[in-house]
Amino acid sequence: MSVQDVDGVVAEDAGWEVDPGDEPVMAVLAVVGRRLKDRRERAGLSAAELGDLTGYGEDMIRKLERGDRIPRPEFLDRADEVLNAGGVVADLKNDLREVRYPKPIRDLAKMEGKAVEFNMYTNFDIHGLLQTDEFSRSIMQGWRPMYTPAQLERYLAAREARRGVLMKDPAPEFSFVQEEVSLRRPVGGRMVLRRQLEHMLEVSELPHVSIQVMPTERAEHPGSSGVIEILKFADGKAVGRMDGDFGGRPVSDPKRLRFLDLRYGIIRSMALTPVESRGFIERLLGET
Repeated sequence: MSVQDVDGVVAEDAGWEVDPGDEPVMAVLAVVGRRLKDRRERAGLSAAELGDLTGYGEDMIRKLERGDRIPRPEFLDRADEVLNAGGVVADLKNDLREVRYPKPIRDLAKMEGKAVEFNMYTNFDIHGLLQTDEFSRSIMQGWRPMYTPAQLERYLAAREARRGVLMKDPAPEFSFVQEEVSLRRPVGGRMVLRRQLEHMLEVSELPHVSIQVMPTERAEHPGSSGVIEILKFADGKAVGRMDGDFGGRPVSDPKRLRFLDLRYGIIRSMALTPVESRGFIERLLGET
């Protein structure tokens, strides 16, 4: 938890940890921290008093004001109310909208925000853009080395924000191919998996989203080397990556992109059709 609960227990952390080497984030946090401190002083409150009123300790308030932590949205809402700031403090969430996420995810989200076409093949986990919050949490809790609670919440918030690209207007075109095994693994338990499958059926009804299943019985297909992701942009450019080729690094030169396009096209042609895939997921639901 990040706010004071109904029993009056004080939460430990009002903000996410930040990498001191992430200069863009540090610059924004310095400005946000000064504004927060200015509003606190205008209200005639000490850092300890603001901590008491918001459910956090004095040390945490000072970390936020120094720019040592990224304030959580719920903290800024509570501080705005306590300081009678008229939305000035709460509006700081807009300054933090992008920088509150880890840099690799910020960079990925920027590319996804510009893409007009997504081609995604996933052979182990359900793709992050298709996951429910509880399914994402269950997956990340199983990673090793383990995230700290603050790190986990930060990455979950970032993944949730990325999913907003599915509802953009105008909407990009999405093509997902999922290996059958990724839909059978009961991550988080049977009910978590069941709600995940139900969510995928809902997403598959969107007119700009195609979800296909690659049956395990396909003895050979070109997806054995790993995940493929291709983003295409309105200006005709693209970027793609594949686990087993090019060192897993993103590529944008036409020759390598043609290689990825060819491989993805074959995978898609060998998978069940979108209609067949919906029926397959519905049958899995009946078994779960």
